Amino acid sequence: MSEASAEQSYHYNVMRRALAVMDEADAPLSLEDLAARMGMSPAHFQRLFSAWVGVSPKRYQQYLRLGHAKALLTERHTVLEAAHEAGLSGTGRLHDLFLRWEAMSPGEFARRGAGLTIRYGWFDSPFGEALAMGTDRGLCGIAFTEEFGRDWAWENMAGRWPAAAYEAAPEAIAPWVEASFAGRGEAALHMIGAPFQIKVWEALLQVPSGHVTTYSDIAEAIGNPRAVRAVGTAVGRNPVSFLIPCHRALRKSGALGGYHWGLPVKRAILAWESARAEA
Repeated sequence: MSEASAEQSYHYNVMRRALAVMDEADAPLSLEDLAARMGMSPAHFQRLFSAWVGVSPKRYQQYLRLGHAKALLTERHTVLEAAHEAGLSGTGRLHDLFLRWEAMSPGEFARRGAGLTIRYGWFDSPFGEALAMGTDRGLCGIAFTEEFGRDWAWENMAGRWPAAAYEAAPEAIAPWVEASFAGRGEAALHMIGAPFQIKVWEALLQVPSGHVTTYSDIAEAIGNPRAVRAVGTAVGRNPVSFLIPCHRALRKSGALGGYHWGLPVKRAILAWESARAEA
């Protein structure tokens, strides 16, 4: 591991612990209390946290509160048809990340991964450990392990493409993974799903970072306004968490809805993106 990678891993681990402490607390914690739990001085923790998130721990805790999703729906609700007309996908969607993507054909999908070599690795992320998978064409899977563990994440992801060959080769996909979580550089995405699922995932790619949409908005955007329940299922089956931003889909009421990798992770991602959008 390079010195830069080791430092990034250290920052991720500190922030992951801090997020867990904040999320479990019954009330907002003071800077001094948070720093003490991290084993740091308040000044050092404040600098580290603000450099990573972009805002102070106090401000971040406001984003982490349970009502934040409802506030987002009022303040940063993206109507997908308007987003498409404004060209909000692609460059700038995740800060300075340029994302190129392609979808697998229905025939390829029906073969359940036969003929594919999928390379994988375990990576640090701002939201805990992540299992990432990729083909020659781009990332096809990102799963978070914090809530349910490595075994569950592996079985869940590998079970989607049981006929594929799997190879432990984190170095092959690391540049895409690092660009995705840093929000800058270039990443490639290979969507492996049924045609309806891919339409839903393409719609999610129109939602800018720091914003949210609703399941009914997605159904409207794909030309099937009555398919809200089916849209919800397709959102939940998104294999590339974070990069295809299923966490930005909420219920009309402002409730979080579901999240395949655990609602605490969804809340943390929404709070992190809100903080970075403000910064």
